[in-house]
Amino acid sequence: MSLQKSDIPILEYDNSPKAIIMPDRKGLYAFPPKAVFPFLADEVETFAKENRCGKIGEFISATKIYPIYKTRYQSEEVCFCQAPVGAAAAVQLLDFLIGYGVRQVISAGTCGAISDLRENEFIVPTEALRCEGTSYHYLPPSRTVRLDEDAAAAIERALAKNGVPCRRGKTWTTDGFFRETKDMVQYRKAEGFDVVEMECSALAACARFRGAEFGQTLFTADTLANVEAHDDRNWGLQSFPLALKLCFEAVLEMPSL
Repeated sequence: MSLQKSDIPILEYDNSPKAIIMPDRKGLYAFPPKAVFPFLADEVETFAKENRCGKIGEFISATKIYPIYKTRYQSEEVCFCQAPVGAAAAVQLLDFLIGYGVRQVISAGTCGAISDLRENEFIVPTEALRCEGTSYHYLPPSRTVRLDEDAAAAIERALAKNGVPCRRGKTWTTDGFFRETKDMVQYRKAEGFDVVEMECSALAACARFRGAEFGQTLFTADTLANVEAHDDRNWGLQSFPLALKLCFEAVLEMPSL
Protein backbone atom coordinates (compact mmCIF):
# COMPACT_ATOMS: atom_id res chain seq x y z
CA MET A 1 0.00 0.00 0.00
CA SER A 2 1.33 3.45 -0.79
CA LEU A 3 0.25 7.07 -0.65
CA GLN A 4 1.45 9.16 -3.59
CA LYS A 5 1.72 12.85 -2.71
CA SER A 6 1.65 15.83 -5.05
CA ASP A 7 1.45 19.62 -4.96
CA ILE A 8 -1.76 19.20 -6.99
CA PRO A 9 -4.32 17.46 -4.73
CA ILE A 10 -6.22 15.71 -7.52
CA LEU A 11 -3.00 13.89 -8.48
CA GLU A 12 -2.53 12.42 -5.00
CA TYR A 13 -3.48 8.76 -4.76
CA ASP A 14 -3.73 6.05 -2.13
CA ASN A 15 -4.06 2.52 -3.52
CA SER A 16 -5.36 1.00 -0.27
CA PRO A 17 -8.71 -0.73 -0.86
CA LYS A 18 -9.72 -0.03 2.75
CA ALA A 19 -11.17 3.34 3.73
CA ILE A 20 -12.51 4.60 7.03
CA ILE A 21 -16.03 4.50 5.56
CA MET A 22 -16.68 1.45 3.36
CA PRO A 23 -19.73 1.10 1.08
CA ASP A 24 -20.78 -2.19 2.73
CA ARG A 25 -20.10 -1.08 6.29
CA LYS A 26 -23.60 -1.85 7.56
CA GLY A 27 -23.86 -5.36 6.11
CA LEU A 28 -27.41 -4.75 4.95
CA TYR A 29 -27.88 -6.47 1.61
CA ALA A 30 -26.88 -9.23 -0.80
CA PHE A 31 -27.42 -8.10 -4.40
CA PRO A 32 -27.31 -10.32 -7.51
CA PRO A 33 -23.97 -10.22 -9.37
CA LYS A 34 -25.47 -8.65 -12.52
CA ALA A 35 -26.75 -5.07 -12.42
CA VAL A 36 -28.24 -2.45 -14.72
CA PHE A 37 -27.35 1.12 -13.79
CA PRO A 38 -28.86 3.57 -16.31
CA PHE A 39 -29.19 7.34 -16.57
CA LEU A 40 -32.69 7.29 -18.04
CA ALA A 41 -35.05 9.68 -16.21
CA ASP A 42 -38.27 7.87 -15.23
CA GLU A 43 -37.69 4.71 -17.26
CA VAL A 44 -36.36 2.75 -14.28
CA GLU A 45 -39.32 3.51 -12.03
CA THR A 46 -41.75 2.87 -14.88
CA PHE A 47 -40.15 -0.52 -15.60
CA ALA A 48 -40.19 -1.48 -11.92
CA LYS A 49 -43.86 -0.55 -11.57
CA GLU A 50 -45.05 -2.18 -14.80
CA ASN A 51 -43.20 -5.41 -14.05
CA ARG A 52 -44.03 -5.43 -10.33
CA CYS A 53 -40.38 -5.65 -9.38
CA GLY A 54 -39.57 -6.00 -5.72
CA LYS A 55 -37.35 -3.49 -3.94
CA ILE A 56 -34.32 -5.26 -2.48
CA GLY A 57 -32.48 -2.29 -1.02
CA GLU A 58 -32.03 1.44 -1.03
CA PHE A 59 -29.21 3.93 -1.07
CA ILE A 60 -29.82 6.89 1.21
CA SER A 61 -28.14 10.14 0.21
CA ALA A 62 -28.53 13.58 1.77
CA THR A 63 -30.97 14.66 -0.93
CA LYS A 64 -32.71 11.54 -2.20
CA ILE A 65 -33.31 7.86 -1.51
CA TYR A 66 -32.48 5.61 -4.47
CA PRO A 67 -34.49 2.35 -4.48
CA ILE A 68 -32.76 -0.76 -5.78
CA TYR A 69 -34.95 -3.34 -7.48
CA LYS A 70 -34.61 -6.93 -8.64
CA THR A 71 -36.20 -8.61 -11.63
CA ARG A 72 -35.97 -11.99 -13.32
CA TYR A 73 -35.07 -11.04 -16.86
CA GLN A 74 -35.06 -13.93 -19.31
CA SER A 75 -34.77 -16.36 -16.37
CA GLU A 76 -31.80 -14.63 -14.72
CA GLU A 77 -31.86 -12.37 -11.66
CA VAL A 78 -30.70 -8.81 -12.30
CA CYS A 79 -30.74 -5.88 -9.91
CA PHE A 80 -31.23 -2.36 -11.21
CA CYS A 81 -31.54 1.22 -10.06
CA GLN A 82 -31.48 4.74 -11.42
CA ALA A 83 -28.02 6.28 -11.62
CA PRO A 84 -27.64 9.88 -10.40
CA VAL A 85 -26.14 12.43 -12.79
CA GLY A 86 -22.54 13.47 -12.17
CA ALA A 87 -19.42 11.40 -11.59
CA ALA A 88 -19.18 11.75 -7.81
CA ALA A 89 -22.83 10.88 -7.13
CA ALA A 90 -22.92 8.05 -9.65
CA VAL A 91 -19.75 6.43 -8.35
CA GLN A 92 -20.92 6.62 -4.75
CA LEU A 93 -23.95 4.53 -5.67
CA LEU A 94 -22.00 2.19 -7.95
CA ASP A 95 -19.47 1.50 -5.18
CA PHE A 96 -22.39 0.72 -2.88
CA LEU A 97 -23.80 -1.80 -5.38
CA ILE A 98 -20.42 -3.47 -5.82
CA GLY A 99 -19.92 -3.55 -2.07
CA TYR A 100 -23.07 -5.62 -1.70
CA GLY A 101 -22.33 -8.21 -4.35
CA VAL A 102 -22.61 -6.72 -7.84
CA ARG A 103 -19.80 -7.92 -10.13
CA GLN A 104 -20.99 -7.01 -13.65
CA VAL A 105 -22.60 -3.70 -14.55
CA ILE A 106 -24.07 -2.25 -17.72
CA SER A 107 -25.09 1.39 -17.91
CA ALA A 108 -26.72 3.56 -20.56
CA GLY A 109 -27.27 7.25 -20.93
CA THR A 110 -27.33 10.26 -23.18
CA CYS A 111 -24.30 12.12 -24.44
CA GLY A 112 -23.60 15.28 -26.35
CA ALA A 113 -22.22 14.87 -29.85
CA ILE A 114 -19.01 16.76 -30.55
CA SER A 115 -18.48 15.13 -33.94
CA ASP A 116 -20.98 14.94 -36.78
CA LEU A 117 -23.47 12.48 -35.27
CA ARG A 118 -27.23 12.47 -35.65
CA GLU A 119 -29.50 12.32 -32.62
CA ASN A 120 -30.20 8.85 -31.18
CA GLU A 121 -27.05 7.22 -32.56
CA PHE A 122 -25.64 4.53 -30.24
CA ILE A 123 -21.98 4.63 -29.22
CA VAL A 124 -20.05 1.91 -27.36
CA PRO A 125 -17.22 3.77 -25.60
CA THR A 126 -13.91 1.95 -25.44
CA GLU A 127 -11.93 4.76 -23.82
CA ALA A 128 -12.93 7.71 -21.62
CA LEU A 129 -11.06 10.93 -20.95
CA ARG A 130 -10.68 11.48 -17.20
CA CYS A 131 -11.73 15.13 -17.18
CA GLU A 132 -13.47 14.74 -13.81
CA GLY A 133 -12.22 14.36 -10.26
CA THR A 134 -13.78 11.16 -8.96
CA SER A 135 -11.76 8.64 -10.97
CA TYR A 136 -8.52 9.91 -9.40
CA HIS A 137 -9.60 8.48 -6.04
CA TYR A 138 -9.81 5.00 -7.61
CA LEU A 139 -6.96 4.76 -10.13
CA PRO A 140 -3.54 6.42 -10.41
CA PRO A 141 -3.45 9.54 -12.58
CA SER A 142 -3.64 8.93 -16.33
CA ARG A 143 -5.19 10.76 -19.24
CA THR A 144 -7.80 8.13 -20.09
CA VAL A 145 -9.24 4.87 -18.82
CA ARG A 146 -10.00 1.93 -21.08
CA LEU A 147 -13.34 0.19 -20.69
CA ASP A 148 -13.68 -3.57 -20.35
CA GLU A 149 -13.56 -5.32 -23.72
CA ASP A 150 -15.87 -8.16 -22.63
CA ALA A 151 -18.53 -5.67 -21.58
CA ALA A 152 -18.20 -3.69 -24.82
CA ALA A 153 -18.55 -6.87 -26.85
CA ALA A 154 -21.63 -7.89 -24.82
CA ILE A 155 -23.25 -4.52 -25.53
CA GLU A 156 -22.50 -4.88 -29.24
CA ARG A 157 -24.10 -8.33 -29.31
CA ALA A 158 -27.24 -7.02 -27.59
CA LEU A 159 -27.48 -4.11 -30.02
CA ALA A 160 -26.98 -6.40 -33.02
CA LYS A 161 -29.69 -8.81 -31.85
CA ASN A 162 -32.09 -5.87 -31.67
CA GLY A 163 -31.09 -4.50 -35.06
CA VAL A 164 -29.61 -1.35 -33.56
CA PRO A 165 -26.57 0.01 -35.42
CA CYS A 166 -23.72 1.30 -33.28
CA ARG A 167 -20.14 2.40 -33.46
CA ARG A 168 -17.23 2.24 -31.05
CA GLY A 169 -15.76 5.55 -29.96
CA LYS A 170 -14.00 7.64 -27.35
CA THR A 171 -15.91 9.75 -24.83
CA TRP A 172 -14.92 12.91 -22.98
CA THR A 173 -16.12 12.69 -19.37
CA THR A 174 -16.33 16.09 -17.74
CA ASP A 175 -17.50 17.63 -14.47
CA GLY A 176 -18.08 20.99 -16.16
CA PHE A 177 -21.36 20.94 -18.05
CA PHE A 178 -21.26 24.73 -18.39
CA ARG A 179 -17.51 24.81 -19.16
CA GLU A 180 -17.57 23.14 -22.57
CA THR A 181 -15.97 26.13 -24.30
CA LYS A 182 -15.45 26.54 -28.05
CA ASP A 183 -11.72 26.01 -27.82
CA MET A 184 -12.06 23.01 -25.53
CA VAL A 185 -14.65 21.30 -27.75
CA GLN A 186 -12.45 21.85 -30.80
CA TYR A 187 -9.46 20.48 -28.87
CA ARG A 188 -11.38 17.33 -27.90
CA LYS A 189 -12.59 16.86 -31.47
CA ALA A 190 -9.01 17.11 -32.71
CA GLU A 191 -7.99 14.46 -30.16
CA GLY A 192 -10.54 12.07 -31.65
CA PHE A 193 -13.29 12.18 -29.06
CA ASP A 194 -16.79 11.68 -30.47
CA VAL A 195 -19.07 12.54 -27.55
CA VAL A 196 -19.16 14.18 -24.13
CA GLU A 197 -20.90 13.08 -20.91
CA MET A 198 -20.38 13.29 -17.15
CA GLU A 199 -19.80 9.83 -15.62
CA CYS A 200 -18.19 7.17 -17.83
CA SER A 201 -14.52 7.49 -16.89
CA ALA A 202 -15.31 7.61 -13.18
CA LEU A 203 -17.61 4.58 -13.29
CA ALA A 204 -15.03 2.59 -15.25
CA ALA A 205 -12.32 3.54 -12.74
CA CYS A 206 -14.43 2.55 -9.73
CA ALA A 207 -15.34 -0.80 -11.24
CA ARG A 208 -11.71 -1.51 -12.20
CA PHE A 209 -10.50 -0.69 -8.68
CA ARG A 210 -13.13 -2.93 -7.08
CA GLY A 211 -12.57 -5.84 -9.47
CA ALA A 212 -15.96 -5.56 -11.20
CA GLU A 213 -16.72 -5.45 -14.93
CA PHE A 214 -18.32 -2.31 -16.35
CA GLY A 215 -19.67 -1.34 -19.74
CA GLN A 216 -21.77 1.54 -21.00
CA THR A 217 -23.70 2.40 -24.09
CA LEU A 218 -24.27 6.04 -24.93
CA PHE A 219 -26.74 7.55 -27.35
CA THR A 220 -26.53 11.01 -28.78
CA ALA A 221 -28.82 13.73 -27.48
CA ASP A 222 -27.78 17.36 -28.00
CA THR A 223 -24.90 18.41 -30.24
CA LEU A 224 -21.93 20.72 -29.78
CA ALA A 225 -20.37 19.79 -33.13
CA ASN A 226 -21.07 23.30 -34.41
CA VAL A 227 -19.32 25.29 -31.69
CA GLU A 228 -21.09 28.46 -32.80
CA ALA A 229 -24.59 27.17 -32.06
CA HIS A 230 -25.43 24.48 -29.48
CA ASP A 231 -28.51 22.45 -30.44
CA ASP A 232 -30.62 20.71 -27.76
CA ARG A 233 -32.40 18.65 -30.42
CA ASN A 234 -34.78 16.46 -28.39
CA TRP A 235 -32.25 15.28 -25.80
CA GLY A 236 -32.39 11.71 -27.12
CA LEU A 237 -35.74 11.05 -25.44
CA GLN A 238 -36.85 8.70 -28.22
CA SER A 239 -34.17 6.18 -27.23
CA PHE A 240 -34.83 5.94 -23.49
CA PRO A 241 -37.07 2.81 -23.49
CA LEU A 242 -34.83 1.02 -26.00
CA ALA A 243 -31.69 1.88 -24.04
CA LEU A 244 -33.08 0.29 -20.87
CA LYS A 245 -34.02 -2.88 -22.74
CA LEU A 246 -30.54 -3.04 -24.24
CA CYS A 247 -28.97 -2.71 -20.78
CA PHE A 248 -30.77 -5.79 -19.50
CA GLU A 249 -29.96 -7.81 -22.59
CA ALA A 250 -26.32 -6.73 -22.61
CA VAL A 251 -25.67 -7.67 -18.98
CA LEU A 252 -27.05 -11.15 -19.73
CA GLU A 253 -24.63 -11.38 -22.67
CA MET A 254 -21.73 -11.12 -20.23
CA PRO A 255 -20.38 -14.54 -19.18
CA SER A 256 -20.90 -14.89 -15.44
CA LEU A 257 -17.77 -14.46 -13.33
